[in-house]
Amino acid sequence: MKKMIKIENRYISEDYPTFIIAEAGVNHNGSLELAKKLVDVAKEAGVDAVKFQTFKTEKVVSKFAPKAEYQIKNTGNNESQYEMIKKLELTEEEFIELYKYTKEKGLIFLSTPFDFESADFLEDLVPAYKISSTDLTNLPFLEYIAKKGKPIILSTGMATLGEIEEAVNTIKKYNEDIILLHCITNYPADFEELNLRAIKTLKEAFKLPVGYSDHSLGIYAPIAAVTLGAIVIEKHFTIDKNLPGPDHKASLNPEELKEMVKAIRLTEKALGDGIKRPTFSEEKIKKVARKSLVANIDIPKGSIIKREMVTIKRPGIGIEPKYLDIVVGKMAKRDIKKDEVLKWGDLE
Repeated sequence: MKKMIKIENRYISEDYPTFIIAEAGVNHNGSLELAKKLVDVAKEAGVDAVKFQTFKTEKVVSKFAPKAEYQIKNTGNNESQYEMIKKLELTEEEFIELYKYTKEKGLIFLSTPFDFESADFLEDLVPAYKISSTDLTNLPFLEYIAKKGKPIILSTGMATLGEIEEAVNTIKKYNEDIILLHCITNYPADFEELNLRAIKTLKEAFKLPVGYSDHSLGIYAPIAAVTLGAIVIEKHFTIDKNLPGPDHKASLNPEELKEMVKAIRLTEKALGDGIKRPTFSEEKIKKVARKSLVANIDIPKGSIIKREMVTIKRPGIGIEPKYLDIVVGKMAKRDIKKDEVLKWGDLE
């Protein structure tokens, strides 16, 4: 039985188009104006949803927490993780304005909460909760959000199957609407570490809808993920990869985001329904491209067909070659000219 989850006006399942989330994250750099520009870019690209990150820095990060290696690489080491993240906050008032702006643009507004207070604040704004890989083992937080009854999209970066099982079981006590996202938590993630076949592993292990949150460079991995059955794609994007901040360099620019959406939609068309049969266009072409039994010589009426009288040529509008042994030994009901296609009505 296929699991179907509804997020606002979109159904998420194998029977519907891939749900594409443009991950703005903190690429607004703490600016509401830049956040709105990101919404505009997402709208232009044709995604389904745009997602941000909602947090109170003092509730998420210790003032003594070190930066991750990729954060040091992208932003230097002159400030703490706390100081870096503090500059990337938006106020609740700004988020409400951003929510309204996103809705006006016809996109689904999503945001990842990183603390209990932010989860409460988002309850009236988001149709589903996206949970970061960083909170997959934060079982009290998962339980708290699960009780709110909204669909949960759970990233699985850095996790083992056992840890994912614990998270899923915790959520399922209160909520069955879970979408898992395969993910590699590195920015950018190396292609050698993407392990996209884990998408199938997650589907088989948990019998839940599975997607892919991509942190690799370019648009190649999301397209490959769709071919492997991912029904949700999440991808970071930015206005400009050269802006200061931890995530810009591993994000798509506006043109790349648009190209990714186009490529995913074309990939969906190419995947089809899996039933092997001639297409509508092939039905016409096969009459020309396939072959039939054809007279190899002039065959007078009343002649008994011998093997040397028949050859195999295009077009495919006559007796199929597989019936050659049946045709041999039959009698011609009319004069058949050399190179004429044989038809069953010509024989008896």
